[in-house]
Amino acid sequence: MKLLIGNRNYSSWSLRPWLVLKHFDIPFEDEVLQLQGEGFRDVLAQRSPTGKVPVLEDGELKVVETIAIIEYVADRFPDRAIWPDDIGERALARAAAAEMHSAFQALRSHAPMNLRASHPGKVNVDTVVKDLHRLETLWGELLTRSGGPFLFGAFTAADAMFAPVATRIRTYALPVSDVATGYVDAIYALPAFQEWLAMARHEPWIVDDDEIDVIQGRVKPGTLV
Repeated sequence: MKLLIGNRNYSSWSLRPWLVLKHFDIPFEDEVLQLQGEGFRDVLAQRSPTGKVPVLEDGELKVVETIAIIEYVADRFPDRAIWPDDIGERALARAAAAEMHSAFQALRSHAPMNLRASHPGKVNVDTVVKDLHRLETLWGELLTRSGGPFLFGAFTAADAMFAPVATRIRTYALPVSDVATGYVDAIYALPAFQEWLAMARHEPWIVDDDEIDVIQGRVKPGTLV
């Protein structure tokens, strides 16, 4: 299997299935497709049915959409505990993953994933406060049920779905509770995440659309190095 991903520093949707594959020790290759630069959209259109990443290639099959990729991998490798074993817990995990997939638009818009950066104070908390409150409630309830350190005790696909949110909290020093901070710390301590983070920090590429200083007009596009 091969996972086509975007720039590791910025591509939150690529991070999610990559973490599942890596953490659960599933053999795969990955290939980075650039998210900026001359002709990058043409390359994406040639390699991806949707013109977006991630894409999982398994023989002739191409699976798009992060949740679909994770579900496919879970079906292919049922011996891995990608979702909780208990049917009720599994339903809650899938519900949390689906909510992450469809909600939290303010955080995505105002606090793009940027693993190399540290931008405390650059996000207006008022613009993301509703999303932060929902995260506090959701994470708090699930961590209380499971006892942590992850949402369902051990790491599952639900945690992979929320990993990019954890990075946003740290990158922009967003105000959250000690419980949420502990969960962010658990995500960062995961060996698979540390591997991705190390590679992201060594990437030379800049994607202006995901740089807060460009988004907020402090820096002109094409001038960051």
